[in-house]
Amino acid sequence: MVQRISLAHGEGGELTHQLIQNVFIKSFGHPEHAQLDSAIVTCPTQTIAVSTDSYVVKPIFFPGGNIGKLAITGTVNDLAVSGAIPQVITAAFIIEEGFQLNELKKVVESMAAEAEIAKVKIIAGDTKVVEKGSVDRLFINTTGIGEIRQEHRINPGAIQKGDCVIVSGTVGDHGIAILSARHEHGLFTDVESDCASLNHLIQELLEEIDGIRIMRDPTRGGLATTLVELCEDFHFTVELDEVSIPVRRDVQGACDILGFDPLFLANEGKVVMIVDSKNAHKVLAKMKGNVLGENATIIGHIASSDEQTGKLLLKTAMGTSRRLHRLAGMLLPRIC
Repeated sequence: MVQRISLAHGEGGELTHQLIQNVFIKSFGHPEHAQLDSAIVTCPTQTIAVSTDSYVVKPIFFPGGNIGKLAITGTVNDLAVSGAIPQVITAAFIIEEGFQLNELKKVVESMAAEAEIAKVKIIAGDTKVVEKGSVDRLFINTTGIGEIRQEHRINPGAIQKGDCVIVSGTVGDHGIAILSARHEHGLFTDVESDCASLNHLIQELLEEIDGIRIMRDPTRGGLATTLVELCEDFHFTVELDEVSIPVRRDVQGACDILGFDPLFLANEGKVVMIVDSKNAHKVLAKMKGNVLGENATIIGHIASSDEQTGKLLLKTAMGTSRRLHRLAGMLLPRIC
């Protein structure tokens, strides 16, 4: 008989206790953190990074991951691209009445497994169960805290003309994987989500190579929207080389069929960074030595940097140049 979540699992009584003990604490561990209403942690530094996010991806299971793995990698990466070393994560679950308990266990176990890979602890959480139809199966909210070390701080204020733009791998994988998993538009592909924790790769780069100006993980809105925001926020102009941007053939094929641009599709295991041109090839070589960066590429450069700039330009395969703007409207809803 398939066990399902009932409203009583969210009422704070015996079923709630069993759910917390048999699903969450069993997977996440750290029972000492479950004894109080707050987890008590010691911050190793006076400077910390904090990030929070909510995950509503549909479907919750997709090629290359699920909503649980995504919740951990997303929060870990948000901290890592800020130059922080992720330390602890909290997780809150909003569960639809009738959700299968074995599916919840799969999600929680994948979170625990990814937390182990990233070397972070899931130390606190919350569970709410709502009436059937009030939420689409399962939503997860996570908050992460990371340590900022003074010697590893990124420096966007040092961005200058000639700096290189590097992306750690192929773009658009996650967006197409999700779309394919929905079986919409008759699209069937073998593309898997790039969902992965990048903190170890990023930390190695910060420890060994100088000149990393700024980093972002190009999730919703994709590579183009992420770079547009950087250009506008920090007043520089980037020129991308379209030919250099790595896109899987099957991702490009799906985009051609559906009329999508892979530059605007979500990624969940990529980092884009701006690096001093003198050290760009060191960064590239280090990335390529890691399975999560083996397709890393220099895709552009800072064309100008002053208060009057703030544009993202794309040099096309035809030799022309056009300006890219942030994603307008909705391309793929609920991709994370």
